[in-house]
Amino acid sequence: MFNKILIANRGEIACRIIRTARSMGITTVAVYSDADRHAQHVAIADESFYIGPSPARDSYLVVDKIIQAALESGAEAIHPGYGFLSENADLCGRCAAAGLVFIGPPAEAIAAMGCKSTAKTLMAAADVATVPGYHGDDQDPEVLKRAAAEIGYPVLLKAAAGGGGKGMRTVVDEGEFDAALASAMREAQASFNDNRMLIEKYLMQPRHIEIQVFCDAQDGAVHLFERDCSVQRRHQKVIEEAPAPGLAADIRERMGAAAIAAARAIDYRGAGTVEFLLDQRGAFFFMEMNTRLQVEHPVTEMITGQDLVEWQLRVAAGEPLPCGQQDLQIDGHAFEARIYAEDPERDFMPASGRLEQLLTPIESPHVRIDSGVIEGDEVSIYYDPMIAKLIVWDSDRERALARLQRALGDYRVGGVSTNVGFLYNLASSCAFRAGEVNTGFIDQHADEIFRRRPLDIDYAAPLAAAVLIRRRAEQSRRAAERSWEPNSPWYLTCGWGLPEPPLQVQVQGQQRSVAVAEAIDLTPAQSITTAAGFDLLTPDGFFRCAEVPPDFGCDRIAATTESFNAPMNGTLISLLCEPGAAVKAGDTLLVMEAMKMEHAMVAPCDGAVSEFYFIEGDRVEGGAILLMFEPT
Repeated sequence: MFNKILIANRGEIACRIIRTARSMGITTVAVYSDADRHAQHVAIADESFYIGPSPARDSYLVVDKIIQAALESGAEAIHPGYGFLSENADLCGRCAAAGLVFIGPPAEAIAAMGCKSTAKTLMAAADVATVPGYHGDDQDPEVLKRAAAEIGYPVLLKAAAGGGGKGMRTVVDEGEFDAALASAMREAQASFNDNRMLIEKYLMQPRHIEIQVFCDAQDGAVHLFERDCSVQRRHQKVIEEAPAPGLAADIRERMGAAAIAAARAIDYRGAGTVEFLLDQRGAFFFMEMNTRLQVEHPVTEMITGQDLVEWQLRVAAGEPLPCGQQDLQIDGHAFEARIYAEDPERDFMPASGRLEQLLTPIESPHVRIDSGVIEGDEVSIYYDPMIAKLIVWDSDRERALARLQRALGDYRVGGVSTNVGFLYNLASSCAFRAGEVNTGFIDQHADEIFRRRPLDIDYAAPLAAAVLIRRRAEQSRRAAERSWEPNSPWYLTCGWGLPEPPLQVQVQGQQRSVAVAEAIDLTPAQSITTAAGFDLLTPDGFFRCAEVPPDFGCDRIAATTESFNAPMNGTLISLLCEPGAAVKAGDTLLVMEAMKMEHAMVAPCDGAVSEFYFIEGDRVEGGAILLMFEPT
């Protein structure tokens, strides 16, 4: 076994690897950029090495710096985690040349699966069913457009070297193709330094099922069952669970066998995930293979009782798999919810800032939290904005889901917007409780998940009014205590004076007028103060609320167009119209890249851009005005 390993990653996965390595008596070496000087993975590692400026392309993605740090530290092996260089065949080959062990599959396997087109060809040769599509080398946009027409709309554009939803676009008809292709290629180039695309038939309402596989150097191969990762936004997973709800035993067996066949076809070694799309008839199709540990691996660990990072280390050190297929079985049910700094109400716009408050559920055999931050840390603009992974387990799906809801209700994050309320509502929705999941789940149930239905607003508005009444009473009590005349009737809250007007409350962005008499008992709900107002956590869902200030008739300026301020710090990557040229409502004016994602700014109405205040390639600060727009 290794004495010392270097972890070529950051955040929660680096912390996760360090915990297992420490339990095995292995010394760990962390690497860090300027933004991560005080990060938790640096604090808990035994040693640490500085590798450069904050942008990942100047630090975590530079193979030379990773190799140099490993050699200088005396590490015997490099664990790449996930993301960054985890599926980089060059790093794997460079490790071998430097006398280091790469804790992952052989370079040939990474290269084979790293190109989705090659992967499809290999899988077809191994009799693993694949989704119909175009995987050719000719990347001329017109060739791709003709291929899409031959496949038949809707189609899915995917980065050939991609993953994690980057460089992926759904195209419903031919009129959308050119803009979608250009955007997908830009994002693929920025994320993977490779803008090659493939096209697949877009399956309607499929499920996303992935099989965890493990292989050793002694020809041993097992699968550790499946995970259902169907609930996604922007093609990125939100809540994962294991096992997949309602999956028939025969389908599980056939998918497991297909996954092992896929791994054997490329002489695989280590941890890998074979991903399938499962249609409504029970047919499944190979989608891709991730040649690394997955973000959602904890749910597999929870239902099997195995430590997959320990398996990785042992296999990389030349040991056989810890157990055979006959020794593995499913025990109970597990969920993982990814807690992000983002605003679901603004199309999941990533957020950055200081974690002013971070209170988490109590960990136990039923509740696990994988995180790389603590209260007071910064969510950086340079990396993925995930705060933590909340993992729960119980004996069956219903009990595990109840634990997930309770644990989400116990999460408190202050200082940045988060998706905790969105996750709570999603986990509480009727369709999710019934296990009726597919890749379009969030869009199909948006009104329920975002609590925008009139019945939801009518339910929550009296509760919000009750919160305001209680807060006013508390404010009056405190004011009376500080006063030289504490018994003055002006501090009473019983309405002894003029008739009290209705309270104006805002619930999920909608305004309601609530008579004081309609305010109801708060016993079933709890309120959490936020910068914008307060959140309500109820048995029937999570609601963002605020008091609507009284209107005293002050002059107001009516806004004629949307704001053209940068939503956050980022890079201006494309200006898509000429100053003075006429544009139509909905036309894209510019594209920014921030926190590994593209953000398009569109015309709110017909008009023209009279001036752009930045040029392509400029870094802009959040809130900066990007352009001057003149409506027609």
